[in-house]
Amino acid sequence: MDKRYQVFVSSTFEDLQEERKEVMQALLELDCIPAGMELFPASNDDQWSLIKKVIDDCDYYILIIGGRYGSENDKGISFTQMEFEYALNKNKPIISFLHKKPGEIIVNKTDNNPEKKKKLDDFRDLAQKKLVKYWETPAELGAIVSRSMIRLIKDFPAEGWVKSGSVVDEDSLQEIARLQKENKELQERLKIIATEAPKGTEKFAQGEDEIKVKFSFSATENNSYDYYNYEEELSFSWNLIFSRVAPSMIDECDEETFKYALNDLLESSISRIEEIEGYEDVSDFEDFKISYESYSLIKVQLKALGLIQLSEKKRSTKDRETYWTLTPYGEYYMMQLLAIKR
Repeated sequence: MDKRYQVFVSSTFEDLQEERKEVMQALLELDCIPAGMELFPASNDDQWSLIKKVIDDCDYYILIIGGRYGSENDKGISFTQMEFEYALNKNKPIISFLHKKPGEIIVNKTDNNPEKKKKLDDFRDLAQKKLVKYWETPAELGAIVSRSMIRLIKDFPAEGWVKSGSVVDEDSLQEIARLQKENKELQERLKIIATEAPKGTEKFAQGEDEIKVKFSFSATENNSYDYYNYEEELSFSWNLIFSRVAPSMIDECDEETFKYALNDLLESSISRIEEIEGYEDVSDFEDFKISYESYSLIKVQLKALGLIQLSEKKRSTKDRETYWTLTPYGEYYMMQLLAIKR
């Protein structure tokens, strides 16, 4: 789930405006939501309740210390230090960024009051009891914040914020997990089913059982140039019939292709026809055509055995052809019949 983290940025304001802009930009580039003094200048107690609420809602807390202690409440504690101590008490993941050389900060960005300087030094000591990084320039601060936040988020994963439409409650998560498990079990079951004959097919003729196939063909007699039409029937096993038509259905095939595969099987049986009494002087066999009756019976039987099915591929509305394809079990059965064994 895509999360965004809210980060409270605490610091004095007037002297660190440029630094805060760099920090805000770094946070935005990390898809974080910055919050801080720009929204509510921390200048009086009336706003303290709002500040605490925002800190409560934030996932992380950043403190920036430069050369000033900042405006104070009636107890002489700066609002920046109040924010830090509140975040500390709330166990917020905190990282502080302290100026590396406070003695070199320009005069108009430092406190001249010795009492405030002492408070700032004490505040720096307090901040250094938590995770601290040091900086000198605004650009350097932005870069350090970017790297540090990536590490802080990794080390201290927070709840974060998500779009309302992306929120999934606990019951939904459990239901998703259940459905995923059920789907996995069904997928495994389908793999098993693909290798098993459909229930009830054991009562149908199949395998090496034979069927008599009626067909017609043309041939010449006594080496004449005249062709005559003949009708005959031969017995074939269901395994042989299926092994001849199945390869054309690996993708799908239309009725004509289906018939062609069966007619090709019949033509390959010329030697068997020649052994039938009355065909001793017949030759030049051609134009083998399976009878409509036998063709229909073969289709019905292979479908009943769970080996073939009507194709469900989408096609043009102008295409009125019927298409056949293998079932998962039919594909497995074909492999058992035709794949080369070791």
